[in-house]
Amino acid sequence: MADHNDRDQAPNADQPDFLQLGQNEQEPFNFPPPPAGEYQKPKQPQLAAAREWWDHAWETGGFLHDRWEDLRQAPELGWHSMANWVKAAIGLAGICAVIILLDTATDVLADSIRHLLTAVPHVQVGTDTSDGVFAVVDQPIRSYIAAHSASLPISASTVYTLWQVVGLFGLVGGFFRSSGARLTWTAFGASSIAMVYSAAPADGRTIATGLAVLAWTAASAFALRGLSLRPTFFTHIHNAGHQIEPHIHIPAPAAPPVDDTPDNVHPLTKR
Repeated sequence: MADHNDRDQAPNADQPDFLQLGQNEQEPFNFPPPPAGEYQKPKQPQLAAAREWWDHAWETGGFLHDRWEDLRQAPELGWHSMANWVKAAIGLAGICAVIILLDTATDVLADSIRHLLTAVPHVQVGTDTSDGVFAVVDQPIRSYIAAHSASLPISASTVYTLWQVVGLFGLVGGFFRSSGARLTWTAFGASSIAMVYSAAPADGRTIATGLAVLAWTAASAFALRGLSLRPTFFTHIHNAGHQIEPHIHIPAPAAPPVDDTPDNVHPLTKR
């Protein structure tokens, strides 16, 4: 009689013992590979992915295709109908161009003014180089500038030349009725009179200040040409409101009744 242990082990004789395989260092566990899924999809190279995105973007309805259509149709649509991002790009480019031009113009203007001030002829400020009535006004101004420009980074000769240029600008610009030039001329006259009053000799200060006021007033006839001190009255004429005329609706006369009597029927007449 066969042993029951041999009967139980007979069907499993060909199957490997996984416990012994796990303990054997030369033959470890060999599990079947997991089913392939999307998470194990091989990564696409970056260059191929970028090329795929580029091709998709240039297809009809893609991002780059729509932007190119906006640019292509912008000249035909005009400013009011073109895409908003095109307007923003054009505006930003214009602002950058203006800033660059202003920066360049500022540097050029500053360099020109520096050369102009450097080339200003040296004027003897503080010495009596003028004569006649003009010296009564000019000499105190020269003396005042020489006394108060010692600590400035520019010379007194340059300050005196700038004072003359500002006065000439106010005179010419005011003659052409420029409001800014007329304000400059007013400030120029007030400062000139103040300098004459401060630097003129004490015994002749009143005469020198009076002549300065008269000279500035006479020159103001050209600088303030057309300026009137009379108050201006404005007359507003209001048009009458819309008049509503009464409208009487007269109905049209009623049409005469239609006679349905035939033409061959005539009333009887007594003979």
